[in-house]
Amino acid sequence: MFECNLNIFSMKYLSYVIIAALGIAVYSCTSGQLNQLNNVLTGPTTPTEKPLSNDEVIAGLRSALSVGTDSSSSRASKVDGFYKNTRLFIPFPPDAIKVKEKVEALGFKEKVDKFVLTLNRGAEEAAKESGPIFLNAIKSMSIADGFTILKGGDNAATNYLKEKTTAELKTTFTPKVKDALNKVELTKHWTPVITTYNKIPGVEKQNPDLDAYVTEKAIAGLFILIADEEMKIRKDPIARVNDILKRVFGSKY
Repeated sequence: MFECNLNIFSMKYLSYVIIAALGIAVYSCTSGQLNQLNNVLTGPTTPTEKPLSNDEVIAGLRSALSVGTDSSSSRASKVDGFYKNTRLFIPFPPDAIKVKEKVEALGFKEKVDKFVLTLNRGAEEAAKESGPIFLNAIKSMSIADGFTILKGGDNAATNYLKEKTTAELKTTFTPKVKDALNKVELTKHWTPVITTYNKIPGVEKQNPDLDAYVTEKAIAGLFILIADEEMKIRKDPIARVNDILKRVFGSKY
């Protein structure tokens, strides 16, 4: 019995000694050492990320669209940017497809092909002028629902830009396309095609609005490329080429 009580006394004494030693050790620790000790006892703490402000979201979206439109304009305006890109390629106007079929059947396929090439060259030439047009649209837009766009699909910002600017882009872009088509001499390649067709007995005369057709296709092609760029920025950290893109698209929102 005496031996048992002695063992209990010894264990209590040892506990007091350990507690006292820990107290002295903690008291003498630096703040850094206390943090390390706390991490051991409770696990490391993760700094709380500062929530994105609406201004940051807007700045990030505008930057993403600026980067996207710059890259898209550059790619589309290169030689064969439309013509050899199957997603952007502008075919013979569908509402005048009878012209194509009849003229090719008469042995003038080469003239048809040259006309189609010129359609695409016109779009490529017009794309050189698209950068400033998109930039002005981006600067002037107001994004009240920035977080909705940020959390949306891979092309949510592109769709927003398309919805808000397409009408204005058509108005502004049409004369640019017209100038581009004049520069590549589209009329010279269209005239022999349509003249050959109109000489065929009994055919209904065709007069498609080529300016409007190329304008629509050129803008649609540019938005395809902009959507590609937006998805890259959302998915690939390497594509986030500045701090605001890294902050906004690297955030957990």
